[in-house]
Amino acid sequence: MSQAAIRLRTTFADGDRERGDVPGWVMITLMSAVLVAGILAIAKPALEGLFNDAMGRVSQP
Repeated sequence: MSQAAIRLRTTFADGDRERGDVPGWVMITLMSAVLVAGILAIAKPALEGLFNDAMGRVSQP
């Protein structure tokens, strides 16, 4: 067996503690998505007003 294969096997055999917490990252991702959706739901009317006002100013002759 090569040195690289032995090193790789012993590295992952220890239960690599630096890999992170997958359920924690899933929860952070979901919470971020919910937060963005909530902010968008609150800000949507104001953003639509800004967009419509800007388009109206651009399309004026």
